[in-house]
Amino acid sequence: MNPLAISAFTLTTALGAGRAATLAALQAQRSGLAPLRFMDLPLSTWAGEVEGVDGVRLPAPLATLDCRNNRLAWLGLSQDGFVDAVARARERWGARRVGVFLGTSTSGLLQTELAYRNRQEDGSLPEAFRYAETQNTYSLALFTAEALQLAGPRFVVSTACSSSAKVFGNAQRMLQAGWIDAAVVGGVDSLCLTTLYGFNALELLAPEACRPWDAQRRGLSIGEAAAFALIERDADAPEGWVLGVGETNDGHHMSTPHPEGAGAIAAMRAALDAAALAPADIDYINLHGTATPTNDASEDRAVRAVFGAATPPCSSTKGATGHTLGAAGGVEAAISLLALQHGFMPGGLNRRQPDPELHVPYLDHNRNAPLRRVLSNSFGFGGTNASLVLGKDRA
Repeated sequence: MNPLAISAFTLTTALGAGRAATLAALQAQRSGLAPLRFMDLPLSTWAGEVEGVDGVRLPAPLATLDCRNNRLAWLGLSQDGFVDAVARARERWGARRVGVFLGTSTSGLLQTELAYRNRQEDGSLPEAFRYAETQNTYSLALFTAEALQLAGPRFVVSTACSSSAKVFGNAQRMLQAGWIDAAVVGGVDSLCLTTLYGFNALELLAPEACRPWDAQRRGLSIGEAAAFALIERDADAPEGWVLGVGETNDGHHMSTPHPEGAGAIAAMRAALDAAALAPADIDYINLHGTATPTNDASEDRAVRAVFGAATPPCSSTKGATGHTLGAAGGVEAAISLLALQHGFMPGGLNRRQPDPELHVPYLDHNRNAPLRRVLSNSFGFGGTNASLVLGKDRA
């Protein structure tokens, strides 16, 4: 594929709002996870909650789209001069030539949950509840396009935890087809009751901060986040490059990955092929690394199957941000871009005892090194897989 220029990017997670806060936390190996405080839910787990989301006020013209997910989106869009960067792209290409392709898993589901808590005496939902503008997954793309004054193609991908990695592929195909000249990609997912209680019912929530690649890992820590990138057909001073995108679906099980990582293997190989690179050309891998027993084991086998003796240093950054679900692909692409720009590989947090059954060269501490290309993995429920190859340079 032709490399895609990333002319701007931003992320907001439990580590803080914007790139500077994220970089400082990663370099200090500081986690954003804490015991769950969200809505005082009686769950014994840790989470990555973004500070200040409930206090965000949307611009008046967007008030009908008000929900926690869109507040988080607005908080994320407001960082790192991203709105101004998109305005320049809009002026250059025209509003109809800039697409919006975003990932989410639950969108504004919390708004529906709150509506059901506040049903009227006859059981009907409150008159002020607006499903289409809040819970509907398209709400995120509508909100973002309206906030950025964009009129190009727009849609939302909801393939669980691969969602906001797959949108890079959507943008690439739209650019190749000539429908657009630029695109806003990324994802937003916010905390809600269904996510927390659902993963608790699946017995996948860890009672402490998640511990990827640990011998005694006990599950994941849910996080929330907003991440956005601006891709353009060409850019004078790109922040980085998308060199390859690989997407597969192995359909092994609704919530359990293929034990040998069949789909993950295919996604990584497809991304390398799209970038015309060999495994030895990758300097660092940002693992999906959820800290569940089966996911980490499956990904470890898959990475070793693809990279073998050439496996570069790897880590999962979910011990810092939590698993941000539909936003995870976008968040970890942004972290990978920070790693490329600042020449460091972020160490994974919270591992106490290495698992002797896992064999990739996992980093427990940051390592400074010049990086040219990184691979970022995002694997979701239903066997949906996406891998991105990101580069500091075009070649």
